[in-house]
Amino acid sequence: MTNSSLNILNGELNLTERDTKHIWHPYTQHKTTAKHIGIVRGKDALLWDEDGKEYIDAIASWWVNPFGHSNDFIAESIYKQLTTLEHVLFGGFTHEPAVQLSETLIEMLPDNQQKMFFSDNGSTTVEIAIKVALQYNYNQGKKRTKIIAFENAFHGDTFAAMAASGISFFTEAFRNSLIEVTRIPVPVKGEEEASFKALKELTQTGEYAAFIFEPLVQGAAGMVMYAPEALDELIKICKENEIFTIADEVMTGFGKTGKTFACNYLTQQPDMMCLSKALTGGTIPMAITTFTQELFDGFYDEDVNKALFHGHTFTANPTGCAAALASIDLLQQPEMQENLQRINQMHLEFKTKIEQHPRVTTVRVLGVILALELATDGNDSYYGSLRNKLYDFFIENGVILRPVGNIIYILPPYIISNEQLTKIYNTVEAAIENVK
Repeated sequence: MTNSSLNILNGELNLTERDTKHIWHPYTQHKTTAKHIGIVRGKDALLWDEDGKEYIDAIASWWVNPFGHSNDFIAESIYKQLTTLEHVLFGGFTHEPAVQLSETLIEMLPDNQQKMFFSDNGSTTVEIAIKVALQYNYNQGKKRTKIIAFENAFHGDTFAAMAASGISFFTEAFRNSLIEVTRIPVPVKGEEEASFKALKELTQTGEYAAFIFEPLVQGAAGMVMYAPEALDELIKICKENEIFTIADEVMTGFGKTGKTFACNYLTQQPDMMCLSKALTGGTIPMAITTFTQELFDGFYDEDVNKALFHGHTFTANPTGCAAALASIDLLQQPEMQENLQRINQMHLEFKTKIEQHPRVTTVRVLGVILALELATDGNDSYYGSLRNKLYDFFIENGVILRPVGNIIYILPPYIISNEQLTKIYNTVEAAIENVK
């Protein structure tokens, strides 16, 4: 008998019931959503609920756990740091983990990235990048107050990040409170010229400070993918017109696309990069926005009012920095790089098989990311009935997948076994056959 069953017999509430009393969950309409599953333990690619049921975490818990749950190496690094220095304010002080992490990342990033600003999560790293783009121009006496972004983008839930995002039901209530953002088409195959043309027209106005993009893969839009050559051209257009470029690598960074960063596929280099999620291996919230020296110099002045007045209480938390250093160490191990190739090969084999199914319209693979679209009769809204039926089917069968409308995507931890991947594929096939 499980602990949860014993609790119920003893008249005690289980985790799910206790949760319902006080907790407000993200992206959730509580009136229509099933109760939340109480998870009590995780190891590698697996999670267990309070009734002992096992789940394969096929999306690395919103893309943050590339090395699996309860990773011993990262845990040991965190423990050692906690017993030395758990936190110190970053205003007026510094510490070894932050300096070492900055030095390590500089060696990994495109060579034009020279400065980094620490924060808490993906939204805040985007918020900082947009603020820097706008204030840089303000400091220079230029009236560039608008931003360019892709259609159907998603960059986070703080205000500037919301403004840059194009999934309307996430942001509709705040439409009149956001900075002005103009959207251009995503340069997917066949739409490249339309995207180039739209950007060129905007650059002629002199009103835009920056162009923000999710490089090569739009995550929340359903893993929409486009070619590096198209993004190179867009960045080139921006550079020619003094518009800063912001690569939002919150989802794509640290191996998801098969390379350390999606920007590693490019010949052009962005002016800013946003890093979070897998940065700390899914252990401690942390984010970093990186910048060129030119951007930093735009704030370096005798005038204190030209400083970047932005900060977070836990900026550059030493424990988070230690987790990030351990996570990067794991990523660079030959075995982990082989895992990226292994997962990619298995995805490609599954793609060859499943794309022949009559209900499947397209299948996309890049690195450890696989996404397939199902043909629908219009029942394909973001949180529509098809999506909910698919989600319930996956949970019932012990696989954590969160479809986006009619799009099923897989983005597993890098340490997942072949057997676990095969179960995910088999469960997806069963869902395609049985969920209508």
